[in-house]
Amino acid sequence: MASALSVLVLHGPNLNLLGSREPEIYGSFSLEQIDEALAERASARGVELRCVQSNHEGVLIDALHEAGAGAADVVLLNAGGLTHTSVSLRDAVVASGLPVIEVHLSNVAARESFRHVSLIAPVVVGQVTGFGMESYLLALDGAIATVRARRP
Repeated sequence: MASALSVLVLHGPNLNLLGSREPEIYGSFSLEQIDEALAERASARGVELRCVQSNHEGVLIDALHEAGAGAADVVLLNAGGLTHTSVSLRDAVVASGLPVIEVHLSNVAARESFRHVSLIAPVVVGQVTGFGMESYLLALDGAIATVRARRP
């Protein structure tokens, strides 16, 4: 029997402020509510889930390295503003060797021009943007399907 699928969810800078930070853009739900919804969906699908939030780029990079060393099968990554600026985070995505799905609560393509370019997009298997909390849930479903399709 195959081992349970393991998903790492990485929430980047400022996502700890969800619910109070610009609710007109990001919604009124908290990060804890997102993690709870993800945990419920993962459990219903027999998937192990670990969520990490950090405002520090190095912590996110270390988590990607750990995931690539066997701690996860797939990663959901909302890098926040680092999406548009961090070559180091992009390189860590590649180095992990894992399928990574980029997640954004808002439709970044419809926002400020500096948000239109994702340094991460060219090295992930896909993106889910613009659906609020549902972006994470859709990304989780995509992550599960991606890994299961690659397993024998």
